[in-house]
Amino acid sequence: MTAAGAGSSTGGRRSGARLRALVVDDERPLVQILSTYLEREGFEVLAAFDGEQAVALARAERPDLIVLDLMLPGIDGIEACRHIRGFSDAYIVMLTAKAEEVDKIIGLSTGADDYLTKPFSPGELIARVRAMLRRPRSSDPGRDAVRRFGALELDPGAREVRVDGRPVELTRLEFDLLDALSSEPRLVFSRARLLERVWGGEWFGDDHVVDVHIANLRRKLGDDPAAPRYVRTMRGVGYRMGPG
Repeated sequence: MTAAGAGSSTGGRRSGARLRALVVDDERPLVQILSTYLEREGFEVLAAFDGEQAVALARAERPDLIVLDLMLPGIDGIEACRHIRGFSDAYIVMLTAKAEEVDKIIGLSTGADDYLTKPFSPGELIARVRAMLRRPRSSDPGRDAVRRFGALELDPGAREVRVDGRPVELTRLEFDLLDALSSEPRLVFSRARLLERVWGGEWFGDDHVVDVHIANLRRKLGDDPAAPRYVRTMRGVGYRMGPG
């Protein structure tokens, strides 16, 4: 484990194809435990113990995965996540000691991909991480064709989205959601199917995360949920794209 300020010998460069994780929490024993589990999974692990260190290390070291506590000294996890999302599309798992739903929603609204409420087992975190890293991709050679839905244009190959010709910045998970929905327009995707398609078959947890990320996606696309142009809610069933 490389702690903030200790200086990584890699200088921000990857050793082969080894993935890099950043664990951020002011509880040092927890950081040590999670780092040990992630190292067993093959990650190179860095650590930070406050929000400012987290942002600085994320910018310098470009981790693939960030485990980020909500309550941190200095800037909190929510603000740190906002800063990090400005330059990184790393998978982010938010940790929170608060069980209130609003904290989970706020955390995900900053661009976090998932959350865990303390106390949790390190094995549960590892299972979530494995699921994120194994998100299935379509092997259809025609899937990279540019898709258009009115003013919305999605280029799967370039992983770019534009509305009225202007680029829309999406997180990796938000793009994957839009990619899944637009790959089969007019087909209704249940929450369970979106979880399997986007989060991966090994993901476990409540399906509330789908609704949160759909809400974030709509906001960025300028899509009014009361009169949607792109992502439509099929009450009691799920979501789909295409005209009404």
